Amino acid sequence: MGVGLSVLLLTAIGTVGIFVNGSALRAADAVHRSDSRVLGANNAALTGGLQLLSARELDEFARTARFDLRSQDLSDRSALRRLSGSSDFFQYGAELIRPDGTLLTASRDDGLPSAGDPGWAPMRRQVLAGQPGFSAVLTSGGKLLSAVAVPLGVDGRLAGALVGFTELAASQLQVYTARLRVPGEVTSVVDGNGRIAASTDPGRLGSSVDPAIAAVLGTARANGFVEYHSGGTDMIAVVVGGTPSNWAYVRFQTKDSFDGPVVGRNRTTNLTLLAMLLLGVVVVTLLGYRIQVQRRHAEQRFQTLFQHAPDLVAVLDENGYAVYASPSAGALLGTDVRLLLGNCVFDLVHSEDRARLKAEFQELRSHANQVLRRQCRVLAADRTFRWVEFTASNQLHNPSLNGVVINARDVTDSRALQDRLAHEAQHDPLTALPNRRCMNEKLRELLRDQAVGVLFIDLDGFKPINDTYGHEAGDDLLRQVAERLVGHLRSQDLLARVGGDEFVVLMPGMVRYFEAQAFAGRLRRAIEEPFPIGSDAVRISASIGVHLATPADNPDHVLRAADHAMYTIKKAGGGHSASVPQLAASSPAGRHRSTS
Repeated sequence: MGVGLSVLLLTAIGTVGIFVNGSALRAADAVHRSDSRVLGANNAALTGGLQLLSARELDEFARTARFDLRSQDLSDRSALRRLSGSSDFFQYGAELIRPDGTLLTASRDDGLPSAGDPGWAPMRRQVLAGQPGFSAVLTSGGKLLSAVAVPLGVDGRLAGALVGFTELAASQLQVYTARLRVPGEVTSVVDGNGRIAASTDPGRLGSSVDPAIAAVLGTARANGFVEYHSGGTDMIAVVVGGTPSNWAYVRFQTKDSFDGPVVGRNRTTNLTLLAMLLLGVVVVTLLGYRIQVQRRHAEQRFQTLFQHAPDLVAVLDENGYAVYASPSAGALLGTDVRLLLGNCVFDLVHSEDRARLKAEFQELRSHANQVLRRQCRVLAADRTFRWVEFTASNQLHNPSLNGVVINARDVTDSRALQDRLAHEAQHDPLTALPNRRCMNEKLRELLRDQAVGVLFIDLDGFKPINDTYGHEAGDDLLRQVAERLVGHLRSQDLLARVGGDEFVVLMPGMVRYFEAQAFAGRLRRAIEEPFPIGSDAVRISASIGVHLATPADNPDHVLRAADHAMYTIKKAGGGHSASVPQLAASSPAGRHRSTS
């Protein structure tokens, strides 16, 4: 009777153990795959951000340069060399091409890909559609390159394209990707043809990924996992696409390394439980011992899964107090992890994020298995705040956990890069002033409920100084002009650089023409004061167009009116300010100063 009872008890315990062990494995695998997708999406977004930033740099240059678009034109070549010498992305070279891809002029005589390179195809399709274009991997003389192009228009038609080249081995994307190196896995950025454009293993640049991965690129399946065989080894890759260039983030590794020790522990535990079922009939007294062994095994599996993981893993009670925290929490916050236990995690959250997260935590508690994904700032031991991205899963109903499970990682560096990209997209890199896009958005916002004075400033005499002293001196002069103008603005005014030597001032609440004209006069006199250039003192002047806009005016009409007023002054000789009534929708749209 006793033996039979022991067999029944052990059978029940073993069956439950196998079931719980399998459930824990599936839950851990689901979290691991979800985190891998999130990491892939973040890096794919950063890849796309870098590519858009390079296209913006190329577009800004195209808007300020004047290209003749003639074959082997010397002035065009000089401009292309100036671009390569000052660019953050296109130091390898640049060229001008016709719409059919025929070369017009290049910054260098050799080392550029041939017109027949298949990597040109995606870029040409995008340029012919009037959009910035991104190539696949290109090859020239043993070098691996990529290209970005912006279309150039003349009189409303496509006249050609400005193309910038980047050497992949020295690209910013390769520098960033190399920082993702983790033993046992390879992270790469792959073009639409399946060739590697950036990798944690530089020796793989230009090589092709496995056909199983290449088959999903550019499809709806390019946002998940691909399992395949390579050299008799089971492999798995997470693939995330969706970049402007149709490139994809790919991280591949062996299936064993992806699954980690959890699967091995799972198999071992199952065999152990089966053995216990057979041995249970022998000695009833081992029953209690076997239960203790199972508990220790469960703890070992838990530690194997979480203790050495780079991400923070924590379990909170229903009030937000930490009942478990992995050792990585101490590394993230710079403190002993034991000091976190028994304390409310909301005390570490930044005050601006705390109320929102508390409300969302209360909502999360009321729904079993609900998942919350957010980013917030947490206080580290050095009294600085770190950005953390976390996933919270309500497992209060799960008796094996009885809490809210938190999986988090430090994304401070990623947030800093995103903030930098956002700032650079809205500001002029030379003067650090808001650029045309930022100014347009601010003007549109102001015109919703108030009058705005608009001053359109064009420097007179800048080109001769630029030609005499060189472009570096010209850039220095533009920075000095920007600093001088900022010093004369009101606190609520906005100064933006919108072109080569053109600036716009937005004056919220300005309703009187004579006040706006007087303000323009002060700015003009400030500009007419000498500027130090090297050992010389140079003088320039400015033509300033004044326009007063009323609430709900069309922002485009307002800017054209101010531009037209400035152009009227410049035609009259420049160097003084004037104003004209607001232009109607059918009025002239200002000057055309670019072939792009």
